[in-house]
Amino acid sequence: MSQLIYPGLVLRNHYAIVRELGHGGFGRTYLAKDQHRFDELCVLKEFSPQVQGSFTLKKSQELFEREAEILYKLKHPQIPRFRELFRETIDNKGYLFFVQDYVEGFNYRSLLNQQSFTEAEVMQLLFQILPILDYIHSYGVIHRDISPDNMIQRQSDGLPMLIDFGGVKLIQAKVESELAVQGGQNPSPTRLGKVGYAPDEQMRLGMVYPNSDLYALAATMLVLLTRKEPQQLIDPQTLNWNWRKYTKLNPKFGEILDKMLAYRHGDRFLSVQDVLVALSAINPPPQTSINPTQPILNQSLSPQTFLPQTGKNSYIKTPLLVFVFILTLGVFGWLGGRYGLNHYANQDLNQLAKTEEQRQEALREQRRLLGVDFDFFVNLVNEEFYNRYPEQRGRTLTDKSSDSIWREKWDKVADEFLQRLAKLSDQSRIKLGNYSINDLDHLKAQMNQLQLSSQSLYDLADAKFFDLFPEQSRNVDLGFPMGQVWQAITNDVVNNLEAGTAWKRVEFASKKTQKTLKDRLKPGEGKIYIAHLNKNQVLQVRLKSPQGSTLLSIYTQKAQSLLEDSPKNRWSGRLPDSGDYQVVVVSESSRPFDYELTLETR
Repeated sequence: MSQLIYPGLVLRNHYAIVRELGHGGFGRTYLAKDQHRFDELCVLKEFSPQVQGSFTLKKSQELFEREAEILYKLKHPQIPRFRELFRETIDNKGYLFFVQDYVEGFNYRSLLNQQSFTEAEVMQLLFQILPILDYIHSYGVIHRDISPDNMIQRQSDGLPMLIDFGGVKLIQAKVESELAVQGGQNPSPTRLGKVGYAPDEQMRLGMVYPNSDLYALAATMLVLLTRKEPQQLIDPQTLNWNWRKYTKLNPKFGEILDKMLAYRHGDRFLSVQDVLVALSAINPPPQTSINPTQPILNQSLSPQTFLPQTGKNSYIKTPLLVFVFILTLGVFGWLGGRYGLNHYANQDLNQLAKTEEQRQEALREQRRLLGVDFDFFVNLVNEEFYNRYPEQRGRTLTDKSSDSIWREKWDKVADEFLQRLAKLSDQSRIKLGNYSINDLDHLKAQMNQLQLSSQSLYDLADAKFFDLFPEQSRNVDLGFPMGQVWQAITNDVVNNLEAGTAWKRVEFASKKTQKTLKDRLKPGEGKIYIAHLNKNQVLQVRLKSPQGSTLLSIYTQKAQSLLEDSPKNRWSGRLPDSGDYQVVVVSESSRPFDYELTLETR
């Protein structure tokens, strides 16, 4: 991440940076809190193209603003709303930012990693996405980059959202083209889109038509149906799509997809409406059409909750786990009718649905206020849910009344973890889900600058971690979500050490060989004492503290362990080297306590 833009930075006295979402040739994309909208999450796209010269930069900015003006006109409930364009100067460097709504949910690439899509689901998806394309095409806008990565299933209502329009990506190509013309050169075609998803005219010639988006949409649907990438479905010799050996579809539906995927754009459907008419002839559209000029109200989700198994993958972020759950009164009404429940039972079910919905809304709001990433939090709670209830591993948690007890248990785990995560600093908490082994190496380097060892750091981090999560194993795998929490705690510990609140250098008075130190530890706290000692000296360490309240460790300057995580309160031995020795005292108690540490040498 750029050193000038970091978590916690507030831009324009308005947008507080939460974390980086990604980066590309034009700059970086950030998740931010809109402080003028009660910390509502939004997305900031930094425009910082890698171009040379002031003229080129100015031209890039003009084109960026022109494209932003076009996107500003698009007001559809399934397109992230453009909010504003603003400039900011940071450390004498100018930035241009594009602000739009944040869509909470999973993209279809992540969903595909966890589930299969049926023909019925894909057809319903087409009925939900095609009106979006019809809407943007009416404004002369072509998406240019439709793929599973650029479609998100919105958490709030389960509807697909279309993101990452290719218009902004055109800017660099347009700048290069205009500069080439001014320089007397022939501009090269503008090529945007993903290989396999974008049609030939777009990739080879840089030309796009409305039905270029239809090609990409059909390619995306086949990827969802077959779980194969386009390169695996396209015959490299004939360039025909050979998808039928991987999935069986209604022949008429297959013909529609084939026509959308025709190699020549003139052989495809000419418009979205043509596709909708063809689809409606074989399957009437669902009665959930949306007026793009009206807000979405009371839309219900697909009543499925996915609880897939986790898999070990050390030192990298775990695969995305999907847990989507919304329960509506209508679902319970359906259940009541299906199982013959009487009027009073329906009332009880409706009350249960209302209580459950309120409980889950409270969890969602609490998570948003804490700034905890949605994907990470789902993974974290799933991990603990499976640990507590291994008999549920691998099954689908449904919206049926028989699963209500399990939904309540999942929510209870979620509530417990939110209460614990609230004890982390904002800076460390908002990065959960994005820590890597490189972050840990960076923390070790910070410890080295303080002349402290990584073993001492781990002792203090473990004390805090196991105070908050006493049920966890002593062998935390960094590749699992709980390992992310441990790294966040470790980050907080380093910040405390840099502030000088968790360590102390011990200096012996002249001709004195004994030093007694008194202090107080709260649950989850620890302290490091550093003393410079000589080779062959005999060191005696005595700790007075309540029984079973502490763990004691002693490390040499060369990171050799003389005593590690010991419940004993005494140690004596001859020192192997000259240098700084670290004595670490950490709390194992659930209550605050006073202690005395005595170091004696001879």
